[in-house]
Amino acid sequence: MSTATAPDRLSLRAFLPGYLALAVIWGASFLFIKIGVRELHPLYLTLFRVGTGALTLLVVLAVTRVQLPRDPKLWAHLTVAGAIGVALPFTLFGYGEERVSSVLAGIWNATTPLIALPMAVFAFRTERLTSRGAVGVGLGFAGVLTILGVWEGVGGSHLTGQLMCFGAAACYGFVIPYMKRFVAGRSESGVALSAAQLVAATVLLAIVTPLLVGAPPAPASLSFDVIGSVLALGALGTGLAFVINMRNIRLAGASTASTVTYVIPIAATVIGVLALDERLSWYQPVGAVVVLAGVAVSQGLVRRRKPPVSRASEPIRQAAQQASY
Repeated sequence: MSTATAPDRLSLRAFLPGYLALAVIWGASFLFIKIGVRELHPLYLTLFRVGTGALTLLVVLAVTRVQLPRDPKLWAHLTVAGAIGVALPFTLFGYGEERVSSVLAGIWNATTPLIALPMAVFAFRTERLTSRGAVGVGLGFAGVLTILGVWEGVGGSHLTGQLMCFGAAACYGFVIPYMKRFVAGRSESGVALSAAQLVAATVLLAIVTPLLVGAPPAPASLSFDVIGSVLALGALGTGLAFVINMRNIRLAGASTASTVTYVIPIAATVIGVLALDERLSWYQPVGAVVVLAGVAVSQGLVRRRKPPVSRASEPIRQAAQQASY
């Protein structure tokens, strides 16, 4: 038995550092957004972040001698995914964090897997809804209402900020089954597809942002903290993190790698409290636990005996892997 488990232990030792690094990088992204929007319009923060991330992945492709996709139809799908799955949610999180804490934004990000399943079932009809999935989505919706604290009455800019963060998670939940239907199964590497998606998003943002909010701020007018946050968001949270995630999947499989979704809200909470002295109402972390329980139920993670991966659970696993990169 010792000879059988030794490789597994070796893989775990190789996997764990990348897993924890990914949780910290993606959890810290909400802190960097909070700092960035102090001096940058959310659209410009997104543009600089996505552009830096695209450049990072293009460097990775150049080093590994992998080419970008060439199929125009594939580029069209990746442009849609870049708009809805990158540009829009990143911007919504920026607008949201002008109104709510980075900790709360990180909690809302965890709702992504619960949105991916209904989208796949009802919008794209690529999956079937099981009773387990329905229970999980229902439980997650109860968690959403708990986070909002609906019994206390909600309104004003704080509610608007929370809804923007939830809208960002909804974008992620939409784009994952979209990618599954129109992009999954392609022969191109995951890094090449992601680089193309970021390139398309950068081009769109470079066109739209000046038209909507005017000229960009002068670099000299930005503080070191904001510049550092943009570089961290782009190079780490939007570029390098994807490469780490791909390595985690190769080492431990998609199911194990996707559980990083459960750790991201914890990392975001710890970082937000320690770095920004942010605080939460008691019901917000309770709601986050309920949301994560809903995700666990919908994925079948609460069973003792490991079930076969159903078609209904697959978009949730994909959402968990890609929601925050």
